[in-house]
Amino acid sequence: MITRAEGAYLGAVRAFQNPMLDLLHKRHAPLVVSLLSLVFTAERPAVPVADAHTEVADALDQLRAAGHGDALPVGSARDLCRQWADAGWLVRQVLDDDVEVYRLSAHAVGALEVAGRAGGARARVSQSRVRTLLEAVERLALDADPDVMMRIARLDTEVKRLQAEIARLERTGEVDEVDDEELLEEAENVVHLVRELPADFARVAESIKAMQRDVVTALRQDQRPTGDVLREYLQRGEQVMDATPEGRAFAGALRLLGDPQRLDELSTQLDTVLRHRFAARLPSAQRAELREIVRRIEQGLDQVFTAQREASYVITAQVRNHDPLRDRQVDDLLRDVMTGMQAWLPDSRRGQAVTPLRRLPVADVEHLRQTPGDLRPAQAPDALPDRDDDADVSDTDARAWGGPHYADLDAHLRTFGEDAPEVDLAAAFRAAPAELRRPVDLLGLLELAHQRGMTESDEVAFVDAVRPDGTRRRFAFGATTTRTRDEDR
Repeated sequence: MITRAEGAYLGAVRAFQNPMLDLLHKRHAPLVVSLLSLVFTAERPAVPVADAHTEVADALDQLRAAGHGDALPVGSARDLCRQWADAGWLVRQVLDDDVEVYRLSAHAVGALEVAGRAGGARARVSQSRVRTLLEAVERLALDADPDVMMRIARLDTEVKRLQAEIARLERTGEVDEVDDEELLEEAENVVHLVRELPADFARVAESIKAMQRDVVTALRQDQRPTGDVLREYLQRGEQVMDATPEGRAFAGALRLLGDPQRLDELSTQLDTVLRHRFAARLPSAQRAELREIVRRIEQGLDQVFTAQREASYVITAQVRNHDPLRDRQVDDLLRDVMTGMQAWLPDSRRGQAVTPLRRLPVADVEHLRQTPGDLRPAQAPDALPDRDDDADVSDTDARAWGGPHYADLDAHLRTFGEDAPEVDLAAAFRAAPAELRRPVDLLGLLELAHQRGMTESDEVAFVDAVRPDGTRRRFAFGATTTRTRDEDR
């Protein structure tokens, strides 16, 4: 039989196995808490892995320079971050753009909150805190009591109290002012309640991810028919928010926080509080926390929704690509690798050479293709049109469809630009007769311009060329000027 003392001790042992308390009672807990609070903020919940390593290294260098080197652990910033991830304080995640980031785990968020409360203002047994407790108990009793008449009586009492207050305000026209000290107590109570939200949101997101890992593991080990697997796991993927206690609790809170109008009202109420004269007596950190309440709620909601979307995507993708035989082969291969590493590491030394794999194992192929693919096209090309090889082609037609008329083009350039040292090539082409405005003649003009010296600009020139059969073709090229004669070069 377990005694009360032994039971209390075993309970404490289990509590300290929680990563949050494990973080706080470590030798280097102040360093871990300070570095995590520096790197991760409410505005920056996810930090790229490389940036986190750099920032932690810079902070360690600053502490060493300030004379705190003896209190720092051994190892690089990369090693420390890996240790924190192994301890469950950091979570590595790959985003949609293939960027790997660190996030604080729910245990780390809770540890930072505990450290912040311990190092900040001490929570007091104030009127606001007691009223919050009494109202919570009253709401609990009201929701738990199934007696209809009792609920009606309570609601009637509340209505009469509110009606009496309305009548007093209408009669006197005065609002009872609340003492600034009481307002300060209420503001501190609100800040205390808000500080619990990030850890709560993180716990919900991590519970969803844990459920995702459980589903995928069970799916990879499943021996049931594929149809049963599809029905069960797709349904769990669609209803992932209802699959965990934290998810169900969050769904209830979401009915209160998920209304944009309610968040707008909350923002307006916080503005009213911060404009009051008592707010000037609040520390700047508490004023900032009050100002950021709505944004922290929105960030927490987005964190949970992102985890839900990722879980649904991973589960659905695993179901679609589920191959039990292949998964078992991969598991066996990884298990063999880990077994080999565990057998090799105890007897290995730092810098010891490892015998490389000289050749890969032969693949177990059941059947190879024995016939090559058919290289012939699916259908034969169209037959060439019949041509009368005996038809006579005149010299005029052959010349009309031949290459550029260089001599005629050169004479045209001299005539067109006889009064100017340079001419615009596009203008000269447009002014040429029809037989010198073929597409090949445009190339001929460009060749002559290149020989004589040409200057190109950033503008684009357009010309219309005419083929011997009368068809037209528009060409675009960089606007070019050229010398009229060769001797001008």
